[in-house]
Amino acid sequence: MGKASRASFGDALVELGSEFKSIVVLDADLSKSTKSESFSKKFPERFFQMGIAEANMISTAAGLAMSGKIAFACSFGAFLTGRYDQIRMSVSYNRANVKLIGTHAGVAIGEDGHSQMGLEDVALLRSLPNFQIFQPADDIECREMIRFVLTRPEPAYLRLTRQKMPNIHSADWKYKLGKWDLIQKGSGVAFIGTGQLVHSGMEAQSMLDSQMTIVNASTLKPIDEELIIQLAKTHDLIVTAEDHYVTGGLGSAVAEVLAENGLATPLRRIGVRDFGESGTEAEVYEHFKLNAKGVAEQLKSFISSKAA
Repeated sequence: MGKASRASFGDALVELGSEFKSIVVLDADLSKSTKSESFSKKFPERFFQMGIAEANMISTAAGLAMSGKIAFACSFGAFLTGRYDQIRMSVSYNRANVKLIGTHAGVAIGEDGHSQMGLEDVALLRSLPNFQIFQPADDIECREMIRFVLTRPEPAYLRLTRQKMPNIHSADWKYKLGKWDLIQKGSGVAFIGTGQLVHSGMEAQSMLDSQMTIVNASTLKPIDEELIIQLAKTHDLIVTAEDHYVTGGLGSAVAEVLAENGLATPLRRIGVRDFGESGTEAEVYEHFKLNAKGVAEQLKSFISSKAA
């Protein structure tokens, strides 16, 4: 088993802190959970513990960014995007060089329950101009994304997880903005997953003994329109999968591309359609059919209904 992307973020930030002297990090009393704590120990003069005051943290991060710093503002994804007004005006409107780090995304947070599950975070930030949105599927990809956003002046949101994910990229892999990874080329069904759901799709394929195409949609804004169009023209069915509400996230983004380009390829969306539930990660993923078994069942149903 690999690492949780929140842990990859913490490690990468410490490694890059010496190279990028303008990095400052802010946290809202969750530095142990977001893993920004590691940066605070090595660079205490560039770390700001803001307490349970996310709105103030976001506005302060924007001010630091407008003063020439690269500001990382860290908290659970649900708590960050719950301060949408500050993000909208202080960060997006000003094109402030703020990197929002939203950890514990989706229902995978488990026992903490719905109040702490970021399930509409992508939908909210996709609606804002200037934002780039990232969701890595493994440790290597997460580290590459952190380095990438440090070289760009735009506001960014990195959607990170508590759960551990095995590596699917080689050590020499390099990130390219808006270009999705073709994990496996197949036919019939094009499965587009993001984050942990990439791994659920890969396992589901083995259960079904399928030869479907598998894509890792790691950049949620901008999306890979060129690849979506190509998949729509060469496959019979497109299935998106995300630990996020089916409204406004990856599935909606793919639907927009299909509609705007007049493509009639059927689309089915796997994701969350109700409020989150409390339980272990395994229990919650089973409940919402986001684990390999649940994804396999839904894929089988989608394929059967299309054939009928």
